[in-house]
Amino acid sequence: MGQALAEGLAERGHAIAVLVDREQPDALFGATHRVALEAIEPGTVGAVVDFSSSEGVLASARWCASHRVPLVVGATGLGDRERHALEATAREVGVVVAANFALGAVLVERFAALAAPYFDRVEVIELHHDRKADAPSGTALATARAIAAARSAAGRPAMRDPTTHETLAHARGAEGPEGVRIHAVRLPGLVAHEEVLFGSPGEGLTLRHDSYDRQSFVAGVALALSKVTASPGLVEGLGSLVD
Repeated sequence: MGQALAEGLAERGHAIAVLVDREQPDALFGATHRVALEAIEPGTVGAVVDFSSSEGVLASARWCASHRVPLVVGATGLGDRERHALEATAREVGVVVAANFALGAVLVERFAALAAPYFDRVEVIELHHDRKADAPSGTALATARAIAAARSAAGRPAMRDPTTHETLAHARGAEGPEGVRIHAVRLPGLVAHEEVLFGSPGEGLTLRHDSYDRQSFVAGVALALSKVTASPGLVEGLGSLVD
């Protein structure tokens, strides 16, 4: 992921100061994320882009707050500890955190929120490569939350699953906010994909986004870099950055 982003951002005119890869540390700069950050001269870095892990995000958040360097985070599976660290960093410098940097995925979330009040039921299916450790994806959760917020604002009730018995546990997926069901698929050969299925009597609507290659995330990261500043503040998701 890091190599694909570095190449894509370099093609867009960004100078890459350092790359860190935990799996191949000898091929890049520094043995760990933290060591690499400590080795950087703060004045030579305009921003940090972190797609690593919860541990890496904690290190990046501390370093960026200390040196007032803007931070863009694309790592998913973040818990309360990481969220609190990012909020603390955002009191010192600009921070953008997004579950998905593919602009098409951002638009699907927006379209899903628009459609949500007009259909009786909706379910989200996310499909990713088999090396993704967390489930469901941050993108699916963000989409479900956007749907739930739109339905609540429109006065629509929480959805109730008509299924009364599962012959196999979890066959109906996980129950998200306002009863939105979320299903996760992990298969080799996939990158990142999402379907949002709406249904009402006599009709249905399906929204789908596919990332066939990690280059699909470059435009969103470039957008975040163009918006994140040294001014304090936390931006969650790219939705507010897409005109």
